Amino acid sequence: MSENTGGSIIMGMIWMFIISLLLIWLPGLGPLIAGIVGGKTAGGVMSGLMAAMLPGLLLAGGLFAFGAVFTGLPFIGAIIAGGGVLLYVIYIPALLIGALIGGLLA
Repeated sequence: MSENTGGSIIMGMIWMFIISLLLIWLPGLGPLIAGIVGGKTAGGVMSGLMAAMLPGLLLAGGLFAFGAVFTGLPFIGAIIAGGGVLLYVIYIPALLIGALIGGLLA
């Protein structure tokens, strides 16, 4: 279970995204499968968890920045970012569990 198995966090994120889109019709099982594949591709437990968490953090930051720029009001940008993060928080537990399992399998 070494952390340096030659995996790629970026490829783990890409696989998680693609499989999540393809399996969106499976509410709990789709993110779990995407997390397992992405965690295994990332190459370890910490890499898998980072590959699962990083897109949500980038999404929240992007929503805040673009929401504040396009509306001209940072408060509205914060509300838009909060909505995006809330949706991601509902989605992320199964993805994190899958990333943990995939990281252990790597």
